[in-house]
Amino acid sequence: MGKYFGTDGFRGEANKNLTFEHAIKIGRYLGWYYGLRLNRKAKVVIGKDTRRSSYMFEYALCTGLMASGADAYIMHVTTTPSVAYIARVDDFDCGIMISASHNPYYDNGIKVLNGNGEKMEEEVLLKIEDYIDGKGEVPLAERDKIGKTVDYVAGRNRYIGFLISLSKYSFKDVKVGLDVANGASWQIAKAVFDALGAKTYVMNDHPDGYNINTDCGSTHIEHLQKFVEGNRLDIGFAFDGDADRCLCVDEKGNVVTGDHILYIYGLYMKERGKLLNNKVVTTVMSNFGLYKALDKVGIEYDKTKVGDKYVYENMVQTGNRIGGEQSGHIIFSKYETTGDGIVTALKLMEVMLAKEKPMSELAAPVVFYPQVLKNVRVKSKPDAQNDPDVQAAVKKVADTLGDTGRILVRESGTEPVIRVMVEAESNEICEKYVDSVIDVIRAKGHIAE
Repeated sequence: MGKYFGTDGFRGEANKNLTFEHAIKIGRYLGWYYGLRLNRKAKVVIGKDTRRSSYMFEYALCTGLMASGADAYIMHVTTTPSVAYIARVDDFDCGIMISASHNPYYDNGIKVLNGNGEKMEEEVLLKIEDYIDGKGEVPLAERDKIGKTVDYVAGRNRYIGFLISLSKYSFKDVKVGLDVANGASWQIAKAVFDALGAKTYVMNDHPDGYNINTDCGSTHIEHLQKFVEGNRLDIGFAFDGDADRCLCVDEKGNVVTGDHILYIYGLYMKERGKLLNNKVVTTVMSNFGLYKALDKVGIEYDKTKVGDKYVYENMVQTGNRIGGEQSGHIIFSKYETTGDGIVTALKLMEVMLAKEKPMSELAAPVVFYPQVLKNVRVKSKPDAQNDPDVQAAVKKVADTLGDTGRILVRESGTEPVIRVMVEAESNEICEKYVDSVIDVIRAKGHIAE
């Protein structure tokens, strides 16, 4: 990770950590890098979520792009995966999404995607950061070289058509609940499910610039649970602010997490001979219950660092076809380069309709193990993590748990914190073993006062 761009873009509180000047400079550099630098005109597609500040950042990015000679194609309010899709299929040099995902309205972010719809290469992001910090100059376009903006709502419509084409079944008479989080999917999701024939019940679909993710969406799934039960729906789906993740609620009001989704669709692919390498890709934070369920049906798995970026990198390198995170970032590599909450919802509908089983039955084999996670603020993450006595304590717990649980000790990517997590058959066991490792970290003097 660089100075400004993390694993999921440049994020911060609008006009505090992330300002309109930053946006102008990002546009300036990208317009030059893909255009004037190569003596050509760059084409960049831009989408945004419903935050009030997204409009400011949209205009700032367009200003920077046009000043550097690029044409900016504006998709308006749309989802992150739609920008990735359009960047790829409509031959754009790159794509930009303005969103802070599941964060509150006062935060925002700028996600930069390459022409393949993938997260931008690190080397380009580092060059943008240098330019932001005043290292180097970028010339202004002049006369007929100055860029323009293009209203590109047609791109969003093309994406909606793509989503509808993915379904193999009619959703006729299926009662579906959608929590669109007052965010980027507030129009798109309902349009897709309506077109496929579902009886669609929508909540949190009145964005006002300030209510995105507020007590709604995938980070507040309890409201969809009540909505599904109260309206006696067959299934429900909750998206986050930019709709790159999806969680599900079954007909009984139970939460179906990303881990459940990996199991349900991974098994469905295996049964049809479509699970290349016989593997699903998880992160190290997937629940032990997922691995036990996959073992029972003979499906193997890879584990990556936390972040859908690392899941996708694994899929590109290995050819694995499905991967994701417990939070609902699920990637189907046949169709997409990033997590897409609406695609995930459509794929779960496909399994339910193909197998003619309710979602509760499909998800039942994944039984979550209790989990305890504690954060320990330390003086030095590497010193604490690599201490021989700490490692010995971790190994002792792992050996004791055997195949009845697991321990994971990892460094936070953004804070001076070590995370100690144990999954086991009871909360009491989890607490006991987490505390045993933290006691060693404390005894060795690593804890920051």
